[in-house]
Amino acid sequence: MGSLQTKLSLKVSQRQILTPGLVQMVSVLALNKLELKDMINEEMVENPVLDEYVDTVPTIDEIAAREEKRDRESSAALAEEPQTTPEERDPFEEVDFGSFFKEYLDPGYRSNTELESIEKPSFENFLSKRTSLTDHLMWQLGATRVKDDVLAAAELIIGNLNDDGYLPLKDEELLELGAGSLSALDGGMALEKDLGLDGVVSADGEAKVISGPASSQELPAKALFGTDALREAIELVRQMDPIGVGARTLRECLMAQLKDLLRVHDERGGEPDMPELLEDAMVIADNYLPMLQNKLIREIARAMNKSMERVERCVTLIRTLDPKPGLRYNVPDTRLIEPDVAIIKQGDEYVIVMNDDDMPQLRLNPTYKKLLSREGNEKEVRVYVKERYKSALQLIKNIEQRKQTILKVCYAIIGRQREFLDFGIDYLKPMMIKEVAEEIGVHPSTVSRAVASKYAHTPQGVFELRYFFSESVNGPEGGATSLLILKRRVKKLIEDEDPARPLTDEQITRILQSQGIQVTRRTVAKYREDMRIPSTHQRRVKK
Repeated sequence: MGSLQTKLSLKVSQRQILTPGLVQMVSVLALNKLELKDMINEEMVENPVLDEYVDTVPTIDEIAAREEKRDRESSAALAEEPQTTPEERDPFEEVDFGSFFKEYLDPGYRSNTELESIEKPSFENFLSKRTSLTDHLMWQLGATRVKDDVLAAAELIIGNLNDDGYLPLKDEELLELGAGSLSALDGGMALEKDLGLDGVVSADGEAKVISGPASSQELPAKALFGTDALREAIELVRQMDPIGVGARTLRECLMAQLKDLLRVHDERGGEPDMPELLEDAMVIADNYLPMLQNKLIREIARAMNKSMERVERCVTLIRTLDPKPGLRYNVPDTRLIEPDVAIIKQGDEYVIVMNDDDMPQLRLNPTYKKLLSREGNEKEVRVYVKERYKSALQLIKNIEQRKQTILKVCYAIIGRQREFLDFGIDYLKPMMIKEVAEEIGVHPSTVSRAVASKYAHTPQGVFELRYFFSESVNGPEGGATSLLILKRRVKKLIEDEDPARPLTDEQITRILQSQGIQVTRRTVAKYREDMRIPSTHQRRVKK
């Protein structure tokens, strides 16, 4: 048998390692103006060496000089002012008229704590946020008196609704989640700890406790809720506002809203024929929903043995319903954007102006520089200040590098999209990231980061910089047409078509080919689906 030996060996290898400065440069380049502003403010808080340069704000040294000058002037004024004796003072000036009027002329009640400073509520207490669907439903559940097991099931249902307000989980899955939550309860954990028991959940969703070494007897423990409580909770959630939440399918959602309309009509009254109309609408939503989605109105009327006018009234009523009731509360907040650059035309040329008016202008605080040169300072202090100076300087360089990269990319865009800037979106040309990267001498990933989440104010409006980059298709006379322009043409042809005789994908393909754009029917169908435009059959409106 061989013996193990320990050896020391040196190996030279080359590896690419991203330094902290390079990592920061990459992250700074990907930030838009608002994000960069937040980052700068955070860095100024963390790094005392960083300082914001403002012309109207004096430096620390200037403030100290002004205070010293003010003290000398005040001392000289006091020396020249004649000294007054106590007999010369006017006793009238010593009366506190504020407390006099407060004490004797105020008819209201004054407490002892009235003179104490009252703490006002902070500004954050006046801020509000949009109520989510979960908050709205939980508020209604909190105002409803139900049994504990139904309450637990309703909370679980509300927590598992999707953004549209639908319940994607089946009853079996909800029962498993409810039984699994039992092990997280403090009471269950205390029971296992005190008795030396291990909790398990059986296949039917019932929680059981298996005894430890002392006994092999099974002790049943109640789950959070059972099947009956779950079904009652589902019906409870479906009765909440907005009507339709908790449904699993579009049919259930529409049926719930139609039943609620019928209930409201029975309570408040309305048009005499509304109950019959709602009943017919329920039949359509319950049995003929796929035909309705394909606009087969005549076929629905024939199957129901109803007139076309009657079915069309029912369809009009169904279209007033909300197929996604949860979205009215789960609306995403509007995202604030601010253009990073402005493309301005001066004479016959376009120039780029960086939008950095309210951006903090950084500088190095000279006060801390003295700590590096003073003798007697501890080594740790000098090392800390030196590292802070290096970090601040690196950040300033990275911000400037970001600015220069964005300027180069924007000028490359101007050179390729001059007709778009002059005449509009129909003249947008295809442009690839690799081409711009080769022109300015950087890697394509650098261009991708430079245009990500950044907007430009142009004579044609505000556009994201990524909007100018698109694929190309064979255009007229062998030239290239932007993919965005091709999609716009497909959409325009569909908007101008006869609703009774909509264009097929094959017809749209022939029209585009006649205009010199070489595309296939399959490509047109793909772009139409990308824009979420229905098929020819679904767009047809029968007279």
